[in-house]
Amino acid sequence: MTTDVGSPVLNMAVFGLFVLVTLVIVANVNRRHATANDYFTAGGAFGGGKNGLALSGDFLSAASFLGIAGAIAIHGYDGFLYSIGFLVAWLVNLLLIAELVRNTGRFTMGDVLSYRMRARPVRAAAATSTLVISFFYMLAQMAGAGGVVALLLGVHDGKGQAIVITVVGVVMMLYVLVGGMRGTTWVQIIKAAILVLCVALMTVFLLGKFGFNISALLQQAAANNVKGDRILNPGGMFGENSTSKLDFISLALALVLGAAGLPHVLMRFYTVPNAMQARRSVIWAVGTMTVFYVATLIIGYGASALVGSERILAATGGENSAAPLLAYEIGGTLLLGIVAAVAFATILAVVAGLTLTASASFAHDVYANIFKRGRAKPGTEVRVARLTAVVVGGLAIVGGILANGQNVAFLVGLAFAFAASANLSTLLYSLFWKRFNTSGTLWGMYGGLVSCLALVAISPVVSGSPTSIFPTVDFVFFPLSNPGIVSIPVSFVLGFLGTVLSRDKGDARKQAEMEVRSLTGINP
Repeated sequence: MTTDVGSPVLNMAVFGLFVLVTLVIVANVNRRHATANDYFTAGGAFGGGKNGLALSGDFLSAASFLGIAGAIAIHGYDGFLYSIGFLVAWLVNLLLIAELVRNTGRFTMGDVLSYRMRARPVRAAAATSTLVISFFYMLAQMAGAGGVVALLLGVHDGKGQAIVITVVGVVMMLYVLVGGMRGTTWVQIIKAAILVLCVALMTVFLLGKFGFNISALLQQAAANNVKGDRILNPGGMFGENSTSKLDFISLALALVLGAAGLPHVLMRFYTVPNAMQARRSVIWAVGTMTVFYVATLIIGYGASALVGSERILAATGGENSAAPLLAYEIGGTLLLGIVAAVAFATILAVVAGLTLTASASFAHDVYANIFKRGRAKPGTEVRVARLTAVVVGGLAIVGGILANGQNVAFLVGLAFAFAASANLSTLLYSLFWKRFNTSGTLWGMYGGLVSCLALVAISPVVSGSPTSIFPTVDFVFFPLSNPGIVSIPVSFVLGFLGTVLSRDKGDARKQAEMEVRSLTGINP
């Protein structure tokens, strides 16, 4: 059984209007992007408030708006654990990462990691990590695009949804090619403001239907869910057996530690002029996201109460359709059209940011600093970045088609595991451990990345269950869906062993320079 909601013609009109308006904005604000500094970091011209909104726009992805609401609607309390993990993760960024990364780098994470190491192998590792993490993060967004946009346009077959995903990918590439960082930032600011306003209005309308009585809403949610009262207590998703409990611990580690290693989040710290604005960016982002994540709790339970878990799971898009279905219940076709535009904006803005980050890393770290050894001609770096954006966008489209139907919050959890496994250990070691060297960097990054990728390949994510990417085959050897509990410690241990077992004692002068620069922002 499938469920159609709203008017596909109206929803298509809303999509088209949003794309048209934002493309005009992107083209107008980014008339000058001839230099790499303008294209990759908008010349560091954004203040903390604007960049904070853009950070929240970059971070509040389809996983937040669609996946978490769906997880709460179906599984109850355990679905809200995604919100808690995503929000708490920003404390790591605020206390340990934002200011130091802003002071030390220029365009990419590779700038920080290679500052006192052998530049070429470290930049190659950083670029590899960035491309892999960005790809997995984009899988979630494209899967969300396929499910939700297909629901809103009444497209139920696999080929039709593949066409929808392709269209979303092409539009996303236009944002990156036309706008660069400046244009993409403004799209994310607009999207963040509309998204928070939308969920706030949905929350107020929803509570109004229950006389602003949260207890009545929760009782109705339990009554209209196949799990009954279990959705009001822990254990609805992760408490069924010891494996699921261990999976929850692994997921929690990935969510809390992963945000500090996300390349597209780290790159956004370079769009502000100084470290103080980087700290302000995080504070603004945390404030904005707190409002949003509290609203997702009400929206998720509201979807269970008014729509029902059976209808949500039967709809095209499955769990990811909870928020649009709820919008139709409380506000009819008009509110559904607004939510459709917000969901579309969410997906486009986040994927554009990820594509820009991946293309910048390849152009700056690989092309300019490895192939050209820092002597790339002016303008060629930007041209290579644009070409890379097209390639990355194409891969994201193919991956999104394969991952269509997966819960997007779950897929983002995997991306966070990759980020925490590959990047966090090396960033912290580079910033705070004087003895850390090139061997430790390579061991930590490649070890964390390969272990994470290998565990995912032999986990239920890829095969062995009806929700797997390849459900008809079974080569599961690792029982957990999120590998963070293993791959994150592996990265830290390998980074340590690679350092202490190497004869390279590091460059004491460069380490002192990096320490001064990271703490003060002064370039010695």
